[in-house]
Amino acid sequence: MSLSPLVSVITPTFNRADYLPLAVESVLSQSFDDLELIVVDDGSTDGTAELMKKYFSDPRVRYLHQKNQGQSVARNRGIDEARGQFICFLDSDNAWVRTKLERTLKAFEANPQADIAYGDYMVIDGEGQERGVNRMKRYSGRITPHLLRDNFVSMNTTMTRRRCFDEMGGFDNADRLAEDYGLWLRFSTRYRFLYIPEILGYYRVMENQISSDKDSRFRANEQIVHSFLQAFPEAVTPREARRGLSYFQIRKGRYELSVGRRDQAFQCLLRALRQDPFWSGPWRFAFKFGFVPGAGRRT
Repeated sequence: MSLSPLVSVITPTFNRADYLPLAVESVLSQSFDDLELIVVDDGSTDGTAELMKKYFSDPRVRYLHQKNQGQSVARNRGIDEARGQFICFLDSDNAWVRTKLERTLKAFEANPQADIAYGDYMVIDGEGQERGVNRMKRYSGRITPHLLRDNFVSMNTTMTRRRCFDEMGGFDNADRLAEDYGLWLRFSTRYRFLYIPEILGYYRVMENQISSDKDSRFRANEQIVHSFLQAFPEAVTPREARRGLSYFQIRKGRYELSVGRRDQAFQCLLRALRQDPFWSGPWRFAFKFGFVPGAGRRT
């Protein structure tokens, strides 16, 4: 392997020995092979260290062990150790399609102004069964106003120029839930994103994932958005900030309704209206779900 591979792939892992081989092998079997895979074991106790030994014969594989400190710390250690010009992340319970790296590098060649490229993913369950393609609306270029509404940058599909981390730093070590959202918001203030409308990976959804706790994720995302706007007050216009916050509250309100919490959904509607009453979003939400007398009801 080259001492300076073009691409560094960082895989943080904690007690995922049952899924880790699929992630590792999806990297090592890529159609583009000028890469290094850095597996950062965040204090696993399930035999991960023993499992990884079978990959040591591949000079592209590097295995690092640390006491449990969380994914952000593990990813940042991987960034510090990385030698590539481009950095990718692949969580240990997910996987890539075989052409992920090749396709993304070609997209960079065709769009040299881009700094971060990302794409779509297929959702799979705990047994690896496909559950459908995630079809969030995604954007290229200056994405900050759109990113305020929701995190549509799927981290496991990303490829980022190394200099972005050198210039703006990595993940927030204190964040253990939505660390990628804060990173992409920060990067969006300076760098250009490129959306590749192709399936680049597989994202596993399981009951015991932290990310499946939507209540916690909404709280974390809301805090991240407000902290970002305080830290980067000139990243968006006041109107864009209000619109983004209003949209976020509507999205949260829809979730509250989906779990039967109508009062909380109504509070989200009020917050959305306070942020930006001069667009149709809050009013459509109000009429659709019957928050306006006579609306949203069937006789």
